[in-house]
Amino acid sequence: MGRGRVQLRRIENKIRRQVTFSKRRTGLVKKAQEISVLCDADVALIVFSPKGKLFEYSAGSRFEFLQELLLNLLLRKRSHIYSCLPTYI
Repeated sequence: MGRGRVQLRRIENKIRRQVTFSKRRTGLVKKAQEISVLCDADVALIVFSPKGKLFEYSAGSRFEFLQELLLNLLLRKRSHIYSCLPTYI
């Protein structure tokens, strides 16, 4: 007998939400690795945690350039956001 279908909705408890994110992220990276190996596919994965931390995975040489480009873009965007914030003395 299989498991029942999981109802998708936001987890209200912050700690449970973080634990679920960590477990699911690990599973997602494993699946990305599997499809890369089994199907000889180029795979790129970019995930942001609920707190905004960046996690990335890539398999295949095509994504090195794309990965560097996206990370530079994100860093520039973040520094732009921080430079636009008012500074209080």
